[in-house]
Amino acid sequence: MSKTPASSCRRGPLLASLLAGLSLALGACTYTGEQIITNDVPDDLRLRHPIAIEEGNHSIVIFVGHGRGGLTAEQRDDVAGLARSWVHEATGAIVADVPVDTPNARAAASAYRETAALLHARGVPPRGVVLHRYHPDDPRFFATIRLSYPKIKAVAGPCGVWPEDLGPSIMDPSYNANKPYYNFGCATQHNIAAMIDNPSDLVQPRAETPAYTARRGEAFEKYRKGEPTSTTYPEAEKAKLSDTGK
Repeated sequence: MSKTPASSCRRGPLLASLLAGLSLALGACTYTGEQIITNDVPDDLRLRHPIAIEEGNHSIVIFVGHGRGGLTAEQRDDVAGLARSWVHEATGAIVADVPVDTPNARAAASAYRETAALLHARGVPPRGVVLHRYHPDDPRFFATIRLSYPKIKAVAGPCGVWPEDLGPSIMDPSYNANKPYYNFGCATQHNIAAMIDNPSDLVQPRAETPAYTARRGEAFEKYRKGEPTSTTYPEAEKAKLSDTGK
């Protein structure tokens, strides 16, 4: 009857413990799909005041007096500019709010007729302008014509929200934590959103424009002849203020 060596008996528990440790290590590397949020994420102003894309209104105001109808030269430029932007970015019709039962109602009606004619001449179809007559809450106040249309725009905010004290306070959860206050960076995000011309640039790149065929042909011709393909500017040297460093 054979006997099991003592070394083999000791090796069994050791091997089992190694396998158990290896299984625990592999289990620790398992990805659960849960997002780990650290304390640094809420302090990022881009996440605290994100730039969102939504549908908003673009509008202009036309001031109309009591005794003169029609539009001034500056007002005609404003209406023409609105028509150009409507063609490129509008998602709905232009709504014209025209006052009635006011001291300047007759002049406002005359100004609206010229406004509608100018919009149609600039490419806005007749169905693209909707007339909406309104009664001011107080006829004594100055009534105006407002032109507005919906468009996709980038927005951020609202700003000016102060949920916590700026100064040191034991009621502040971030007391002595050296963290930015809640409203920090909101104005910057709001201004960046207002300067964005095409909100889709935040989501996807624009399509490539066609190549400049004339310049490309000239560069290929110089390359074929073994000449430098760079462009020389004779006036470049005249723009320098000093020859220091040559």
